[in-house]
Amino acid sequence: MILLNVSRKRHRRAGVATVAAGLLAALLTAVPAAATPDPGDAPATGKEVSKSARAQAAEAIAGGEIPGQDEIVHSPNIKHLTNIPKDALAGTNSDLAFQGKYAFAGNYDGFRVFDISNPKAPKTVAQVLCPGSQNDISVSGDLLFLSTDSSRSDSSCNSTTQPATEKSSWEGMKVFDISDKRNPRYVAAVETACGSHTHSLVPKRKNVYLYVSSYSPSASYPDCQPPHDGISIVKVPRSHPEKAAVVGFPVLFPGVGPDGGGNPGAPTNPGVSKTTGCHDITVLPDEDLAAGACMGDGILMSIKDPEHPKVIDQVQDNVNFAFWHSATFNQKADKVVFTDELGGGGAATCNAAVGPNRGADGIYDIVGKGDKRKLVFRSYYKIPRHQADTENCVAHNGSLIPVKGKDLMVQAWYQGGVSVWDFTDSTKPKEIAYFERGPLSTQTLDVGGSWSAYYYNGYIYSNDIAKGFDVLKLSDRRTDPAARVRLGELNVQTQPDYFD
Repeated sequence: MILLNVSRKRHRRAGVATVAAGLLAALLTAVPAAATPDPGDAPATGKEVSKSARAQAAEAIAGGEIPGQDEIVHSPNIKHLTNIPKDALAGTNSDLAFQGKYAFAGNYDGFRVFDISNPKAPKTVAQVLCPGSQNDISVSGDLLFLSTDSSRSDSSCNSTTQPATEKSSWEGMKVFDISDKRNPRYVAAVETACGSHTHSLVPKRKNVYLYVSSYSPSASYPDCQPPHDGISIVKVPRSHPEKAAVVGFPVLFPGVGPDGGGNPGAPTNPGVSKTTGCHDITVLPDEDLAAGACMGDGILMSIKDPEHPKVIDQVQDNVNFAFWHSATFNQKADKVVFTDELGGGGAATCNAAVGPNRGADGIYDIVGKGDKRKLVFRSYYKIPRHQADTENCVAHNGSLIPVKGKDLMVQAWYQGGVSVWDFTDSTKPKEIAYFERGPLSTQTLDVGGSWSAYYYNGYIYSNDIAKGFDVLKLSDRRTDPAARVRLGELNVQTQPDYFD
């Protein structure tokens, strides 16, 4: 781990090596030079688009149909308070977590800690270099958790890329002590099958359970063998995080043969991902409930026993959903919004050719009681603004905006920007606010835009892949009551009871 000092006024001093739980951490007070470990997950270079697509993008900008390159536009009820560009961590920005006056921003190269006590002027208090995509991030008490889903030479923050075909390669969960926000300390690493693309916390008084989602096994990967039809569960003792360990691998899609029992994908279901694990899970601890977005399947689970989650319903949409990506409950826990990440986040899907029902959200009501509850489809939601074919755009990460009696959500759509929408009526969702930038390029499809957009203590925070950390203020009579709800901690995939 390399801790990058955010103040240029301090004098340089020699690096201090410390050993924590057998893990070497190098703490440096200046941006490292050639000795920096390679990220191995640099943003992809721009993809070529057709001549007609380039011409159409230029025409759309000239005609005012889409914003100009890098131009910011938004609805009248949203104000853009500030943007903090990327600094020492040059990789792809990813997910966000919150605790007190701090925001924790993941990046493929590590993570960054912001003091957001003044949302109009966030201050960087720490930048930690610890490469390994996606660095999906969450916090609980004095602990911070990072997901590594790229094959590395070892578990240290000085690792380099190494093929997954080598048995010695490492992927999994990293644990940091953040009792001192300015000096996060790496304390534990746990290897998990197929790594950790994302993770979700099930917090308990003495332990934190991590539901680790990963996928895409191969017979040639020693630590990621098919069918991989479940999730890893890691138990982290709060008082001794160095003892973190895998305590189970529950099979969520039981079936005979090497493919397990999930969605078989193509050719049976053309254009649909084969289920070989989950992409993301959202838990609702107060209801002992979880929803899993698992490639070709959406599932509802009981988590009364956190070490043994039980699938109580499983649904598929083999017409419009290509890749079940994430899930969000409403406050009453009688609805779930699932997202479809058509194109994997790197494609232009917010256009007339793709249409309104693909690369969209699917809204499901939860009907019935107990373990007999079922997911019932009601409608789709997709942003109503078409984007250029040089803009990656699809449904991505979002959170509830807590207003009693309403189901409101803010959501990232990559270069489609940030959308605030109302799904109180499951059959008639509608957008009520938006924020977006114009395309990064009118010549190539460059991956960028908002990865995650979350509502926390009166403000919307967005982690833009390329542009950095944005803070938005939403002023609308329909959403204003949410500002009275104050949280001490927020990991969006561990949904709180906002009105408890």
